[in-house]
Amino acid sequence: MLYESVVQPWLFRLDAERAHEEVSGALALLASIPGGAHALAALTGASETGWVTALGREFFGLRFPNPVGLAAGFDKDGRLVPILPALGFGFLEIGSVTLEPQPGNPKPRLFRIPESHALLNRMGFNSEGARAVARRLASQEKCKVPLGINLGLNKDTPPAQAPSAYARTFRILAAHGDYFVVNVSSPNTPGLRDLQKTAELAAILQEIQAANAAQKPVLIKLSPDQAPEDFDAAVAVADKFAQGLVVSNTTIAREGVDASWAAQAGGVSGAPLKDRADACLRRARARTKLPLIGVGGIASAEDARQRLDAGADLVQLYTGLVYGGPRAVREILIGLAREAPLFNGR
Repeated sequence: MLYESVVQPWLFRLDAERAHEEVSGALALLASIPGGAHALAALTGASETGWVTALGREFFGLRFPNPVGLAAGFDKDGRLVPILPALGFGFLEIGSVTLEPQPGNPKPRLFRIPESHALLNRMGFNSEGARAVARRLASQEKCKVPLGINLGLNKDTPPAQAPSAYARTFRILAAHGDYFVVNVSSPNTPGLRDLQKTAELAAILQEIQAANAAQKPVLIKLSPDQAPEDFDAAVAVADKFAQGLVVSNTTIAREGVDASWAAQAGGVSGAPLKDRADACLRRARARTKLPLIGVGGIASAEDARQRLDAGADLVQLYTGLVYGGPRAVREILIGLAREAPLFNGR
């Protein structure tokens, strides 16, 4: 295919963040052209997956046309919401969005590890801020699939002010998302992961829920690096104050990548995260009946099926899209549909 032979080699000669900006710019341009989304769906084969009705499901009172979503991090500021469903996604998650604008960490801060089919990022919640994102979403037509908004925290927010900061961010964006994810697990904001502790996490969720007049689903995104007892405690908090979990964020472990990356700060995603994320998902499923979104190392139908069999209700990918290209979602959906009870033989 043209992507593998021409586009990907060109992109991989660029700095990883620059390549992402080029792809995002091309998608935004396509979105601005009448019929652009339909053209992209035809080009990637996503228009051929509308028949996969056996994969549709309902959670949080939302109808998901299929269980494969885009993970947070790809479209941080909601610029690509009108065009991304054309890749075949059953739902999108934008963000992380912080209350106030912030530039994130110094560049370079995003790296490919091709031999491991992985990425390492230390982005640091670069965000245009909640108000700018809310204005953009308000100006767009409603997303064609369920839209999640991932909530981050400004780097200079004192821990004691985290509950009010998350709640204010939620309040600004509440009208524009179908579900919300509280990100307390990124390894790239100092002290953020401490907010996964029982008292801190409960305080954040209680303050968000107090502002949640429309009763939008609120989920927690957990780290794969917690001690088992701490992970279990966070799941217990979710059972009391949230409507679901996203398992998991990137890892600071360096299994599965060359030793030369050991000294690099940041979180690893992609294939090296798969086993760790899968184990966390299984642990969460054994402890809660809440809906679970599985993410981390999903790049194929087999990966997605493994996570669904482990107890995930929905799955997400990002790094798998970087290496698999624009037809990745289509290939996953076709692979899943071949195993679905209602698959019609196509």
